[in-house]
Amino acid sequence: MEISKRVQRVQPSGIRRFFDLVLGMKEVISLGVGEPDFITPWQIREAGIYSLEQGFTSYTSNKGLFKLRMGISRYLKSRYGLEYSPEDEILVTVGVSEGLDLVLRAIINPQDRILIPSPRYVSYGPLTELSGGIPVYLNTERQRFKLTPDIIERHVNSKAKAIILNYPANPTGISYTKKELERIKRAILKYNLICISDEIYGDLTYDFLHVPFATLAGAKNSTVYLSGFSKSYAMTGWRVGFACGPKRIIDAMTKIHQYTTMCVSITSQMAAYEALQTARSAVDEMRREYRRRREYVVDRLKELGIECVRPDGAFYVFASIKDTAFTSVDFAQRLLREQRVAVVPGTAFGEEFDGYIRISYASSFENLKEALIRIERFLKKNQRQ
Repeated sequence: MEISKRVQRVQPSGIRRFFDLVLGMKEVISLGVGEPDFITPWQIREAGIYSLEQGFTSYTSNKGLFKLRMGISRYLKSRYGLEYSPEDEILVTVGVSEGLDLVLRAIINPQDRILIPSPRYVSYGPLTELSGGIPVYLNTERQRFKLTPDIIERHVNSKAKAIILNYPANPTGISYTKKELERIKRAILKYNLICISDEIYGDLTYDFLHVPFATLAGAKNSTVYLSGFSKSYAMTGWRVGFACGPKRIIDAMTKIHQYTTMCVSITSQMAAYEALQTARSAVDEMRREYRRRREYVVDRLKELGIECVRPDGAFYVFASIKDTAFTSVDFAQRLLREQRVAVVPGTAFGEEFDGYIRISYASSFENLKEALIRIERFLKKNQRQ
């Protein structure tokens, strides 16, 4: 067989596999793919266009445009008091997805164990396996989807190398206060784990200030901070993320990056730099709108008898359908077929979450209203059967 056994073992994305069904269907309201429904703010788009008109069409440094790395450094210091050198502690990546891939490949030796709180974003496990590691899933359902020190203690052993911390989380929207993070930090430091902190939704935290894990006392030297522009700036198609961390890890990540991707598109990097300079008000406006949608969706689901943990950030609700007669895949497929509403089965985020669906409220308020009318119709119809 010419295909790598490691690749053969990895399953296709549960999100993308389901959404192949949506393609070509008419009048579908999609509450599935995690992509902002906003257009990239105009000044960011103009900066990208202007950079092309000026003739900026070359490669950049493997680590990214220096002025962008400087902009990221200044932003993190001014917003969080978090200091990273633009020279050797920041790497511009093709979205957070590449950053995650790079850090896993940079640190994993064969059979190293990577702790992954679950439900988890779909790429965490497969990328761990493709890097030669072993994903260890930490079920957080009984703790209302929050990681606790006790859960870490139960799963850590001598082969544990790192933990992936994602907050606000996809698919649940939960996040952590500084007090909660301090407790998690003590467990991580106790076992000398590397913390891979995926904070792409950090700017979309609603009810309290987002606290980067690397700002906690003693955590920075063993933390790789991942973030980017896709979600908060509505720049998904521009594909710009960044990794910040200790020089030894960023150097290793850059070594892989230079042999694979080489660098992020210069047009996208110029646009990302503009985002940091002028688009904070647009981010604040989008966050307010997402919060308004959260309130509506959570309240409406409660009216329908569907339980969910109230999201602290991002734009997802992980809703329980355990009181229905359906598996999560059956629920999603029938809802799509009968009412033309697309949601993601909970099993896309772990086979053990068959009693859930993920609903994204990154859709217009009118679409959300209509979608929930259709979901109510679907539930009433199937209650009668």
